[in-house]
Amino acid sequence: MADVNRGKRPLSPHLTIYRPQMTSGSSIMVRITGIAALCLSLLVVWWLLAAATSESSFAFIDGLLRSWLGDLILLGGTWALWYHMLGRLRHVFWDFGYFLNVEFSEKLGLGMFVGATVLTLLTVIVV
Repeated sequence: MADVNRGKRPLSPHLTIYRPQMTSGSSIMVRITGIAALCLSLLVVWWLLAAATSESSFAFIDGLLRSWLGDLILLGGTWALWYHMLGRLRHVFWDFGYFLNVEFSEKLGLGMFVGATVLTLLTVIVV
């Protein structure tokens, strides 16, 4: 058996040379926005349950959602839903074998940020 001295070998060098990329950043954001969408859906369930139970509990959650903080939460939730939807659409394209080269994937990642912002603004204007 080879005599290997494991104590003198360097630790994982990838942490010193790794450069964050648009594709990894957008993939991480899809996961984060999925969690945000889950939290937003729990907020909607809370609102519906409060409407079904009592007037005072509904007044509390409805007042919260109609405040400036609620507007900010719903705006961020809308952006998260659009971004997550665009990320899933990108993965459908990848599953079919389209847009797999690195240059176009990076453009898709940037397009997801821009597209989610534009779609959120359109949603705010229309609704």
